[in-house]
Amino acid sequence: MDNTTIKIDATQADLSDPLRAYRDRFELPEGVIYLDGNSLGALPKSVRQRVAKTIAEEWGEQLIRSWNTADWVHLPQRVGEKIARLIGAGERTVVAADSTSINLFKVLSAALDLNQERRKIVSERDNFPTDLYIAEGVAKQIGKGHGLVLADTPKDIPDMLDEDVAVLMLTHVNYRNGYRHDMAALTRAAHDKGILVIWDLAHTAGAMPIDLTGTQADFAIGCGYKYLNGGPGAPAFLYVNPRHQGGFRQPLSGWFGHRAPFDFDSVYSPSSSIEQYLCGTPPVLAMVAMDEAMSLWDDVDMEAVRAKSIGLCDFFIQEVGEFAEQFGLELVTPRNSGQRGSQVSYSCDNGYAIMQALIARGVIGDFRAPDIIRFGMTPLYLSFAEVAQAAAILKEIVATRAWDQPEYQVRGAVT
Repeated sequence: MDNTTIKIDATQADLSDPLRAYRDRFELPEGVIYLDGNSLGALPKSVRQRVAKTIAEEWGEQLIRSWNTADWVHLPQRVGEKIARLIGAGERTVVAADSTSINLFKVLSAALDLNQERRKIVSERDNFPTDLYIAEGVAKQIGKGHGLVLADTPKDIPDMLDEDVAVLMLTHVNYRNGYRHDMAALTRAAHDKGILVIWDLAHTAGAMPIDLTGTQADFAIGCGYKYLNGGPGAPAFLYVNPRHQGGFRQPLSGWFGHRAPFDFDSVYSPSSSIEQYLCGTPPVLAMVAMDEAMSLWDDVDMEAVRAKSIGLCDFFIQEVGEFAEQFGLELVTPRNSGQRGSQVSYSCDNGYAIMQALIARGVIGDFRAPDIIRFGMTPLYLSFAEVAQAAAILKEIVATRAWDQPEYQVRGAVT
């Protein structure tokens, strides 16, 4: 459904917002409109206290005893269970560990082992680059004719699913344009051809309801630092369908994946459950921060999150649409809310400089090469009034060419 034809009133939308109380649970700088939570989520207030307590009491006083007294040893499973609720996964199917890249290496290697008579990995050319890099590396490591085949557009994917494809590997929501794949339909189409499916949930977990169990997805991965607000470089997560657990051995056979890690057996014997996908010792401070951030979601209605996400995106598209064509901003995010995630992206000339000018004015979004300015809509702490103000500032910047300053042209490592 195209919701952008419905005129939205920001004041009324904020007054009737069922999620408005959650904003007070986050630390947000005064004078900043934060539209980059799809790159790094804001800091939940309780995380500061929880990490300080862990440092002062659990580490400072209890020392190594806290592996038991504070149950550090089971943090990956505890965090995984909290994430599982948000992504429609069952008990003991999700763990928090490592990074998305490392977790993709694990599950892709496992999937290829399960479908070892087949040779192709199908993805799309516009997938997030690290996913493609990992797939290329795994294919080269295996050899034996394995290769990565890329679709030019989403509509090309179904026709590429043939009997030589081992794995379909897709990011649920595209990081640049916000296009959302139909997870259920593509998973079903792949399974009809005997193909296993891996979903990268980096841009969906915490932004909308997901039903991994209902769609019968085989594997999923995702990061903890975007919509889940776990902090910079927060632990990632992975999901393994119960029907695949114990049927193979993932390649990173670290001691936390052993069936009895504290037996210190010199021979590796993998766990037959989701714990097999753990590897080395978990980073406790990062995992504690993630654990506390996930506690914030205990009473969150994901349907309300999705409804507000749609509303925020529709409102921004509506506001920017009043001047976009005049100033060369082309909407690349689908107008149809059923085909997009929780972001709005525009292509434009001088996109980098425009975004730097926005950031200087307190509107923090981001830029993606070669010409995309991207605005993430984070329903737990973003208001409709802020979206209206951000659109007004964007209009002023492009109308006055305020971006055309030398300081906005120099590109840094992170934008």
